[in-house]
Amino acid sequence: MNGNVILVILIIVGLIGRSHIITTASCILLVVKLVHLERYLPGIERRGLELGLLFLTMAVLVPFASEKISWKEVTGVFTSWPGLLALAGGALATYMNGKGLDLLKIDPQMIVGLVIGSIIGIVFFRGIPVGPLMAAGITAVLLKVFTYIANRLG
Repeated sequence: MNGNVILVILIIVGLIGRSHIITTASCILLVVKLVHLERYLPGIERRGLELGLLFLTMAVLVPFASEKISWKEVTGVFTSWPGLLALAGGALATYMNGKGLDLLKIDPQMIVGLVIGSIIGIVFFRGIPVGPLMAAGITAVLLKVFTYIANRLG
């Protein structure tokens, strides 16, 4: 199937699934292809994740830079059960995101299943799309679990 057709399908799937990131990314890549700037695709592929993660990290750190989070709130994280659980949740989530990033590097076509799975979650379970990286992280963990079980049974 032609790459342009796949991008259009991803745009439609992103619109249906209310995934603005997938829709926007697919639109930008389609424009890059249609205006014959394909020579930039390897650079986007090579550095795109790093750039995206940079901006994501900056967005998360803005409350510190804008002083919306006080020192008291920071120390409170280390002295309360909800704060400690938030630390554990954040550490686990970033670990899973890292596994998801590894999975997407090895098997980039997995994104199609992740997007369709996200749409199913939105439509049938009233879920909220948080992005392909976390979905890939959960998928990576599920793959490890199923591989372990299959090896034990087989």
